Amino acid sequence: MRKKLLLATTIGFTYATLNAQTTMQVPRAKKIDKKLTIHNDTRIDSYFWLNDRENKEVIAYLEEENKYTKAIMQPTEALQKQLFTEMRARIKEDDSSVPYKLNGYWYETKFEKNKEYPLFYRYKESLKTQPELLFDVNEMAKNHAYYQLGGLNVSPNNKLVAFGVDQVSRRIYTIQIKDLSTGKILSDKIENTTASSVWAADNKTLFYTRKDKSLRAYQIWKHVLGTSSKEDILVYEEKDDTFSTYVYKSKSREYIIIGSSSTMTDEYRYIKADEPNAEFRVFQPRERGLEYSIEHFGNNFYVQTNKDGAQNFKIMKTPTQSTTQDNWVEFIPHREDILVEGFEIFRDYLVIQERKNGLLNLNIRSWDGANNYYLPFDETTYTASTSVNPDFDTNILRYNYTSLTTPSSVIDYDMKNKTFEVKKEQKVLGNFDKSNYVSERIWTKARDGKMVPVSIVRRKDTPLSAQTPLLLYAYGSYGYSMEPYFSTTRLSLLDRGFIFAIAHIRGGEEMGRSWYEDGKLLNKKNTFYDFIDVAKDLVAKNYTSTQHLYAMGGSAGGLLMGAVINLEPNLFHGVIAQVPFVDVVTTMLDDTIPLTTGEYDEWGNPNDEIYYQYIKSYSPYDNIEKKSYPHLLVTTGLHDSQVQYWEPAKWVAKLREYKTDNNLLLLDTNMDTGHGGASGRFESLKEVAFEYAFLLMLENKLK
Repeated sequence: MRKKLLLATTIGFTYATLNAQTTMQVPRAKKIDKKLTIHNDTRIDSYFWLNDRENKEVIAYLEEENKYTKAIMQPTEALQKQLFTEMRARIKEDDSSVPYKLNGYWYETKFEKNKEYPLFYRYKESLKTQPELLFDVNEMAKNHAYYQLGGLNVSPNNKLVAFGVDQVSRRIYTIQIKDLSTGKILSDKIENTTASSVWAADNKTLFYTRKDKSLRAYQIWKHVLGTSSKEDILVYEEKDDTFSTYVYKSKSREYIIIGSSSTMTDEYRYIKADEPNAEFRVFQPRERGLEYSIEHFGNNFYVQTNKDGAQNFKIMKTPTQSTTQDNWVEFIPHREDILVEGFEIFRDYLVIQERKNGLLNLNIRSWDGANNYYLPFDETTYTASTSVNPDFDTNILRYNYTSLTTPSSVIDYDMKNKTFEVKKEQKVLGNFDKSNYVSERIWTKARDGKMVPVSIVRRKDTPLSAQTPLLLYAYGSYGYSMEPYFSTTRLSLLDRGFIFAIAHIRGGEEMGRSWYEDGKLLNKKNTFYDFIDVAKDLVAKNYTSTQHLYAMGGSAGGLLMGAVINLEPNLFHGVIAQVPFVDVVTTMLDDTIPLTTGEYDEWGNPNDEIYYQYIKSYSPYDNIEKKSYPHLLVTTGLHDSQVQYWEPAKWVAKLREYKTDNNLLLLDTNMDTGHGGASGRFESLKEVAFEYAFLLMLENKLK
């Protein structure tokens, strides 16, 4: 028999402000046992049937979960509105981007008051000229629950713009072309693409990427303006399903380059941009474990690579006519303590984005060797990165800077005169005062002796105590570094007494390439252990206590949440798992699911028994036990192309069956969107307000 929930009594708390009760029944998904056998091992998946979005029973179950979640969260609706209102009030609604110049035009993105979507403008030669409206996405998005415009790509003669549209949130775009002289959309229409495209120098040939049925980017096609897409020519197909392919133009605009990459191997092909019908020439044939990326300058290509065991990468160069690695010459050597994350080429300067001790640095070098220096940054925890720099012929480096307490800034730096100009600092409306907040960086000693950096921010009047709530966030996969960035929405938690912390755990690349290698494949559990050890350290250092400690992570960070609560179910009072990747074994065994085959080098291929057993040992769905779990809010999107909705749905269904506590377990499925949530800039704030209201409800802070 289904349990009935009396909100004020059975969840284990007494909320003075919660008088409402609900007799809404706890949803229970039906069980249909399905045997899944491999390597002489059989798993019983009772909720496999949820893997069918066309099944009316599946939709009915998701809607039942949504109704239940809404009923439980009903007492927080006033708080949600308050949070949304204050988050929105901090945003400058009539805002604009810093314009950048490309090929004779300045480009700018604007937002207008009370509008969800951007407007794209350009100005010929000078920002003082009459602006030309390229797209008003607000008009385009009318009558759509979800709308995403992407891949804007102006032709070399500035007369045409290719663009992609996704109206479902599956990240499948239809490319169309707009004639900028007439404002008309041409008849050319290309389906099933990634949105990005590249114009050849002839202004009529367009290269683009198509996706297969699993949504892997696997083909590069060539389209000629004015012809049917049925006449398009396939120029490259990536037949290895562990690789994805893409196409781009070099910054010099002299080459069109096709890239093909897996987690640990790369291969590139190229032609001259003014020879669109030429055969693409292989830059360096793929070799397993050889990673590289390329850019062009003058008579050379510059190569960022891990060649010859350069784990943290180095930069090499090679003549444009002799590109195989036998001709690569070292330009910037490998350094054990510095990770090369990327580089930007200018006529007189090379700018290298480097990471040391978890922090980003920008190294500026002149080609003539006269200058070699780093931009100075003063804060103990921050993030800085190169911004949009499409122009070769300039001494101005545009970069972004932010920290946990410093709003984002776009800064132009004159590399010759060594002067700064802040082009824009994020405007935070309301009563925001940077001096009210403090940030710090501490280190946690993990169980194997590794030192894990942790970035922390709070109001300076928030005490460190066992009664102080703390939200711990992390990601820890794909070598993606979780930067300490400023957030206007986060202020709503900080101003209500929360501490916010980011654990820079292994699986990311904060501490160099080895940090990533040490948190993937058969080392994946280090990611979970690091997070747990950081959480325990924060409690031991009296930042908070387990009764007021919360965790949050999304996608692969949602996997982190699921693994951690299986390992340490009593460590956290509440957890938010956003679009969580929790059914790892089944997903990685299904090569029809988007991204699966391309991620064997991240998680391991469970068709190999060694990886199967290891993944099974931590997969959140496969390790649910009869025990208590913390309060849980789980979010997903019906059209998610990266973590299919059925993973969190199955996880919640099984947790309901097994968990022995009366703590909250809520599943919220957005029936209109996918992995990234709502498409509008204000609609997305409602999702954040909902999550924060969940945390504040658990803290009995509904005002």
